[in-house]
Amino acid sequence: MSKSANIEKTVIKSERTAWNRFIYNNNTVGYIFASPFILGFLVFTLIPMLSSLYYSCTDYNLIEKEHFIGIQNYADLFKDERFLNSIKVTLQYVIISVPCKLAFALFIAFLLTRPSKLVGFYRSWYYLPSLIGGSVAVALVWKELFARKGLINLNLARLGINGPNWFGGMTTAKWPIVLMTVWQFGSSMLIFAAGLKEIPTSYYEAAKIDGANGWQSFFKITMPCLSPIILFNLIMQLISSFMVFTQAFVITKGGPNDATMYYALYVYKQGINNRNMGYASAMSWVMLVIMSVITAIVFKTSKHWVFNEAEG
Repeated sequence: MSKSANIEKTVIKSERTAWNRFIYNNNTVGYIFASPFILGFLVFTLIPMLSSLYYSCTDYNLIEKEHFIGIQNYADLFKDERFLNSIKVTLQYVIISVPCKLAFALFIAFLLTRPSKLVGFYRSWYYLPSLIGGSVAVALVWKELFARKGLINLNLARLGINGPNWFGGMTTAKWPIVLMTVWQFGSSMLIFAAGLKEIPTSYYEAAKIDGANGWQSFFKITMPCLSPIILFNLIMQLISSFMVFTQAFVITKGGPNDATMYYALYVYKQGINNRNMGYASAMSWVMLVIMSVITAIVFKTSKHWVFNEAEG
C-alpha cells in the first residue's frame, strides 16, 4: 500500500473518531438537559403507576404487609353500589359541566376578540378565576354563597323567589359545583381567543359579499375553522372534569346521600379514610380505562366534525 493511501486512511479514521466523539458529546449534553424530565417521569409518574397497579391486586391498607389477592378488588368493585353511583354522578357532572364551560368560554372569547382598547385588561380579568378557582379558599367562599342564608338566596328573596337549600337536596347539590367549574373558563377562553385570531378575515369578507348573515358565518366559517381548537379543549376539559375533587370535598363532602360523591372523592375516601389502598388503586385503574375509552371515542369521531384545512 502506498504512503499516500496510508495517510488518507489515517485521516479518514481520525475524522470518524472526531465525528463519533462529537455525536457522543452532543448526546451527553442532550441527556443532561432531558434528565430532569426523565427523572421526574420515572419518580413521579411511571414508578407510582406501576406501584399502583401492583397494589390494586393486593389488600394493602397502609399499615400491614400487603397480600396478593389477584383481581379480587376489581371483582368487588362492580358489586359496590357506591362505586357504581360514583361513576353515574361523575358522568352526569361531566356531561353537564364540560359543554357549558366550553360554550361560555367560546362566547367570552368571541366577545374579547372584538376591537377594543381594554381587551388586554378584560382577558386578564376573565382569566383570573382559572388561577384561583380550584383553591380550597374559593371553594369555601362558594359554599357560603350558596348556603341556605347565603348571598345567592338573599338576592333571590329580594326578587320574590324562595331560594332552595342548595346543598340539602340531591337534585340541587350538584349545581353550585357545576357553576363553579363553568366559572373557571379562563384557560379555555384564551385558547379559543387565539384560535379565533388565526381565522383569516378574508373568509368573513367573502361570506358577507355572498350575503351570509352573522349566524351563517359563525356556523359555516367560525365553527369549522375552530373545530381543532374545540377538540383540544374538549379533551383537556374531559380529563379535568373526571378528576373533580376539591369542590366536592370542601363544599359537600360527597353528600347529600352520595349525590356529589364523585369518582376521585370516592377513591380518596376508600384509600385514605378507610385505609383500603388496594381497593382505591383498583378504582384508579378502572377510571384510567374509562377515560381512555372516552378519549379514544372522541378522537375516533372527530374525523366527522373536525375540519382539517390540509385535507380540504
